[in-house]
Amino acid sequence: MPTFSYKAINENGNTVAGTLEAQSSEEATSIIVARNLIPEKINMEERKSADSPWSKMMWAAGKIKVADLIIFTKQFRSMLSAGVPIIRLLQVLEAQTESHVLRKAIASVIMDIRQGSTLSEALQKYPKIFSILYCAMIKAGEISGNVPGVLERLIYIIEHENKVKSDIKAALRYPLIVVIALSIAFVVLLTFVVPQFASIFSKAGLVLPWPTKFAMLLYAFLANYWYLLVALVLIIIFSLAAYFRTPQGKFVRDSFLLELPILGPLFKKAALSRFASIFAILQTSGVPVMQSLSILQETIGNEAIARAFEHVRERIEEGAGISAPLKTAKYFTPMVIDMIAIGEESGNMDEMLREITKHYDDEVEYAVKGLSDAIGPILIVGLAAVVGFFALAIFMPMWDLTKLVTKH
Repeated sequence: MPTFSYKAINENGNTVAGTLEAQSSEEATSIIVARNLIPEKINMEERKSADSPWSKMMWAAGKIKVADLIIFTKQFRSMLSAGVPIIRLLQVLEAQTESHVLRKAIASVIMDIRQGSTLSEALQKYPKIFSILYCAMIKAGEISGNVPGVLERLIYIIEHENKVKSDIKAALRYPLIVVIALSIAFVVLLTFVVPQFASIFSKAGLVLPWPTKFAMLLYAFLANYWYLLVALVLIIIFSLAAYFRTPQGKFVRDSFLLELPILGPLFKKAALSRFASIFAILQTSGVPVMQSLSILQETIGNEAIARAFEHVRERIEEGAGISAPLKTAKYFTPMVIDMIAIGEESGNMDEMLREITKHYDDEVEYAVKGLSDAIGPILIVGLAAVVGFFALAIFMPMWDLTKLVTKH
């Protein structure tokens, strides 16, 4: 986007200078006026933006790092609690944020607020940066007059979910590295090692055992039809990626993940923790139950569990309470249902939801810690199978060759 330098007069009559990005000089003038400045001179020469190609790609995708969003929210809460006016606050955040995407979004939010939009309405234009949950809670804070308190809860949710995701990724990193290394070793041995030994064995007139024959068949297939294999893999990857972007594809994928032997319980516990924590915060922030369930359905992060909310919402609209409809939902455990029922009866729903969150946070932490231990034996079995296969393919004929040499 073109960059314009300008000089303008502020409210105190002082001359100020700066730069901004705009599509045209007219848009640049509008931005300067919107900042309560009187344009004096605008340099119409366009300058190339110093943004890196990665920043431009991120702006096109409309995404930012979680760390940038956390810092933005914390600084927003601190300055708002200190009584800094909203426009001035956002201008400070725009100037100091390191994220090109977030900086452009903040500039647009400032313009929208100047034109009469509320903060939540302005943030809704950037759903890839500010989620439905984020905007809904800001709106609840605007209605209740407690935006700083809502931002404090938002910080907890964002940090908590980022920690859970980071822990799961860290637990899966080692098994993933082992699987990749094992796959590379399999291809290298199959392509370079086995054929050399097989050639020696054939010249010696040995009858190759079935492991060696099978290895040679695999080698012949890779050598002659590797491009078909690559094409097939790419077609499968892109087809699945396109399918998983559809609602039905997301449902099938998430249902499958929840049924996996080791990872399924972990994903289910993480989803229940997310459900309870978000529900508790929405209720504390004064968001109505039906609106809370709508937000939960869109932010739960699992399409299979989200679809379970559809029937629950219908039953709640009919006046059936919350705990009774949840009994018909597939993925909600008896503990969650019973504690919500107790919360309904005692009128202390928020506290019960927080207790559920604490319980499943601990469950997720224990499950993540035990994930490597659970996957370890599977990796050992896989490693043993690969090593054993190549050992048989090479050393069985080698043994026959040794006996043949001994006879002569």
